[in-house]
Amino acid sequence: MPPTGARTPSEPPQPTACRTLDTVLDRSVIGGYTALGYRVRRRMWSPSALPRLDGRVVVVTGANAGIGLAAAEGLARLGATVWVAARDPDRGERARTAIAERSGNPDVHLGLCDLSRLDSVRAFAAELTAATPRVDALVNNAGVLPSRRETTPDGIELALATNVVGPFLLTGLLVPLLERAAPSRVINVSSGGMYARRIRVDDLQSERDAFDGASVYARTKRAEVILTEMWAQRLAGTGVVVHSMHPGWVETAGIQASLPRFHRVMAPLLRTPEEGADTIVWLTAADEPLRSTGGFWHDRRERPTHLLPWTQETPQEREQLWARCVALSGLDLAASPPEPTDR
Repeated sequence: MPPTGARTPSEPPQPTACRTLDTVLDRSVIGGYTALGYRVRRRMWSPSALPRLDGRVVVVTGANAGIGLAAAEGLARLGATVWVAARDPDRGERARTAIAERSGNPDVHLGLCDLSRLDSVRAFAAELTAATPRVDALVNNAGVLPSRRETTPDGIELALATNVVGPFLLTGLLVPLLERAAPSRVINVSSGGMYARRIRVDDLQSERDAFDGASVYARTKRAEVILTEMWAQRLAGTGVVVHSMHPGWVETAGIQASLPRFHRVMAPLLRTPEEGADTIVWLTAADEPLRSTGGFWHDRRERPTHLLPWTQETPQEREQLWARCVALSGLDLAASPPEPTDR
């Protein structure tokens, strides 16, 4: 049955020792977010294979490299019809070709979409609507960590536009296709860095203080998690579940370019893109994530959304964030969805 929004147990029982070890790894950060954490946890998972996705349509944004490319390839290997959403046509086509060849699945398509530009998001959504009657899963993976403050042609700060407003608009525009395919899923790729930041609805555009790219990025990733919970409540009862996740610390070109010092220090411990993408593929394909909605996941287990008391947002800030995203994106939705139930 489609989910109703009520929380249900999200995973089969595990031995207490395994769950304790998993939690210790998670709270240690380095132990949980690195390749070590992934490889230890992998031994705790059920060995059963993921279900095939033949006949299912999956959209992955930012799928031309890194985690998005690995996720798209993993989903193609399961038989899904995969839409690679990329802003650069040449890089996107190279990714599409590589995914089709490596997965042995020719049903891989390229759609041009620059999440930082609202007209591009609308054009891509229109292309999808004309090309397919359904979308079984949307993976909002594309993201950017700018080193200086820039604004898009729509007048939106670049990180906010790419990481929050663009995905918000794309999700809203694809809701009819997702509902048609129900049970279906939206997966929002966040970052563990959001744990150290709270939302700044009074300065979403990062205009007031000196611009710090890493901090702004973390705040946008916090916003993604909040919006995930709000989308989950809005779509409760439709058969569309909405989850967010973070992939841990992954070896990608983006990390090298945006956080070179971090990369130099942590390079031996970073995950491969495939390890970072594992939970995306699992959330998209496995049966278990359909039993709940609005969760925040890491390494196939639901995690708390706050570890520090000062990162908590108020109900009013949540409503303001939703209203600002509606206004900035131009999405035709009511400004304030019902609040999610306490989890």
